[in-house]
Amino acid sequence: MEIQPKTPSNKGPAEMFTGEVWFDVIAKGEEPSQLRVNMVRFAPGAHTAWHSHANGQTLHVTEGRGLVQSRGGEIIEVSPGDTIYTPPGELHWHGAAPDHFMSHLAMWEALGDGQGGRETAWADHLTEAEYPKK
Repeated sequence: MEIQPKTPSNKGPAEMFTGEVWFDVIAKGEEPSQLRVNMVRFAPGAHTAWHSHANGQTLHVTEGRGLVQSRGGEIIEVSPGDTIYTPPGELHWHGAAPDHFMSHLAMWEALGDGQGGRETAWADHLTEAEYPKK
């Protein structure tokens, strides 16, 4: 057993997020583990760009009120206790509602081929028309 030291919080980079987003890496599995877990905190209105994950992604909302959407699908409101699964390769976004903070655990698996940067494929940012105002 090993207690992992707390790492510093990271600001979400502008090429991946709109608005103020911070995340803490909770698990970045060492081989043979492929598990990745981040605690992500979104300020009101903050959200990801469109993206997909090679092995899918599971989100578990811990605080606040958020929004999730798969490309071409309806925008869905989520709240604490909700768990969202996005299958491999499905383009989607997620983040806070316009007037609430939101935090979630983001969980996914690495590819297992040493190419960790390819786990997530980032696409375009949402347009103003795609993100609801209120």
